[in-house]
Parts: sequence; C-alpha cells; structure tokens
Amino acid sequence: MQSESSETHMKLGDLQQSALDLNALYERLEIRRHGRVWTTEELALGFVGDVGDLAKLIQARAGVRTIDDWQAKLGHELSDCLWSILVLAHKCGIDLEAEFARNIRELSEYLSTELGASQK
Repeated sequence: MQSESSETHMKLGDLQQSALDLNALYERLEIRRHGRVWTTEELALGFVGDVGDLAKLIQARAGVRTIDDWQAKLGHELSDCLWSILVLAHKCGIDLEAEFARNIRELSEYLSTELGASQK
C-alpha cells in the first residue's frame, strides 16, 4: 500500500493558506528586487502565462507537441495554475470554496434538467 503524505489531504482552506504563505514570500522578494509587489493584474497575467504553458503540456500529452518530461511538468503547471487561482481569489475578496460549491450545485441542477428534458 502506498503511503500518502498529509499534503495530499489538504482542504481548500489549507491549500489557500499555503498559497498565501508562498505569495507573502514572493512579495518580499518582489519588494527587494523591484521596490513593490505585483498588482492583481500582474498576477492575472502570470496566470495566463501558466495556462498557456499548461495548454502546451496537454498537447504534449496528446502527442501533438514534443516536450521532454511533459508528465512531471504537467503536474507542476497544474499546481502553478491552482496557486494563482487561490491567490487571485483571496486578493479579489472571493470565497472560492462557497463559489465553487454554488457553481457546482447550479451546473448540476442545469445538467440534470437538460438530461431530463432530453429523455422526454
């Protein structure tokens, strides 16, 4: 049986706190290097870059792009994207856990209705 670390069982709030702790370190470095922290807009642009990198790795997974060690890089890039989402949600004052639950509920209701209508 494979041993699982406690990190694999982190709740969303714990993940977000870890992301914010890391962001605080990034902000200290940004101040040292540039005299200021990244704006929310700059964080969003960084996220867009990560999503682009993710798309390239998905292409490598599908065999339409050649990237060495794409599988290990894919997990890293997904993690980078999640980090960005967690930090951006916090900086924008979004309760991501509540929004996710609401969105899933609404989409599930919509899809159930659509599927029910298509069976008639």
